[in-house]
Amino acid sequence: MPKVKTKSGAKKRFKLTGTGKVKRKHAFKSHILTKKSTKRKRALTHAGLVSSADMNRVAQMLNL
Repeated sequence: MPKVKTKSGAKKRFKLTGTGKVKRKHAFKSHILTKKSTKRKRALTHAGLVSSADMNRVAQMLNL
């Protein structure tokens, strides 16, 4: 059987933590930053975790 390939986009966007959770970055932090407040931009800097509702899809894309 051939190997199953990981989705390239998912590979670039998600990282696994030591306990097996999946880290993600926030959206809306790449451009048109002048109209966003400093507080909002700073909050978007910190990484978050993938919600349990999305975990099945992300795990399938990463072949976990």
